[in-house]
Amino acid sequence: MELKQARLVTGDVPQLTAFYQSLTGATPQVFSAGYVEFQQSPCEGLAITSTETVQAYGPEVLAAGANRSVVLDFEVADVDLEYDRLKDVVAAWVLPPTTMPWGNRAMVFRDPDGNLINMFAASAREAAGATRDMASA
Repeated sequence: MELKQARLVTGDVPQLTAFYQSLTGATPQVFSAGYVEFQQSPCEGLAITSTETVQAYGPEVLAAGANRSVVLDFEVADVDLEYDRLKDVVAAWVLPPTTMPWGNRAMVFRDPDGNLINMFAASAREAAGATRDMASA
């Protein structure tokens, strides 16, 4: 079994697509007005679909903008640099750039539909451990 993608349901596919394109720099593949996929890094595996498209699942199975249980995590090289780039693009900041108790630098915000996004840079200690692990593999 392999997880292939995460799909965000929205009432405004063009707006959410433009947001993630601006956020990541990835180019979306538009399959229809109601369905878009990002098929390349740094956003590979993210799809955006309209509420109308998912009505085939049944009425009220999915609701746009109602998520409060998933966080999309994006690892970046420099959180503060990303904050400077995005501070005027993001409308809903939850946590400004902060060094977390475990050492990662992170910032948290919401996309236009309210989905939570965490951008983080691994701590130097964590990055060094990953390098050691890769070298011993």
